[in-house]
Amino acid sequence: MTPAPAIPSPAIPATAIPSIYACEIAHVRTAPLRHSLRRRTYLWLVDIDDLPRLPRFLRPLARFDARDHFGGRAPSIRAGLDAFLARQGVTDADGRVLMLAHARVFNHVFNPLTVYWCHDRAGRQVCVVAEVHNTYGGRHCYLLRPDAQDRADAAKTFYVSPFFDVEGSYRMRLPLPAERLGLSIQLRHEDGSRPLTATVRGRRRPADAAGLLAAALSHPWSTLAVT
Repeated sequence: MTPAPAIPSPAIPATAIPSIYACEIAHVRTAPLRHSLRRRTYLWLVDIDDLPRLPRFLRPLARFDARDHFGGRAPSIRAGLDAFLARQGVTDADGRVLMLAHARVFNHVFNPLTVYWCHDRAGRQVCVVAEVHNTYGGRHCYLLRPDAQDRADAAKTFYVSPFFDVEGSYRMRLPLPAERLGLSIQLRHEDGSRPLTATVRGRRRPADAAGLLAAALSHPWSTLAVT
């Protein structure tokens, strides 16, 4: 299968990174029993080569640690990502990488989904990596080549929930966030059913001291809510 060509990414001013997104995460499950949940939280969009440098008094509220990504043994998040991409035969994602994730808060974090938008040196998006964690300590990365509508399909190969076996495929729509954040992941089975849809919707906020304090006070222990 020929990889999709690199496509231009929306221009994000350097002054807008890092950003905080106040967002709502929604899950709708239609089988085996219908159930839905919504919760509000906040996520960071950061350049993994230029992680936020916060005042000392704010550091307990936001820290990005290589041990939380790609097996946890690489010296940096970038090194872990580069090693994963090399194993997949990707050699041209040598430009800017933007990561959407929870930060560590008081030394705790759980990221059900971390997304990396990988670019070449000319600023074109080469691929997207979706890193999934489950509540059993497992993690798995999906290498995606989205089309011009930011959509990509991937066979499900990782156990996430006791409600679903490791079967079917995901249809993901993962556009690079700008002023608004809008992601969706849908589980699809061969019989045509779509038993799970997850969405993340949000709006960008400045990642300055006031913005971080407002987010932390509005959603204390945000990462505990998803464990």
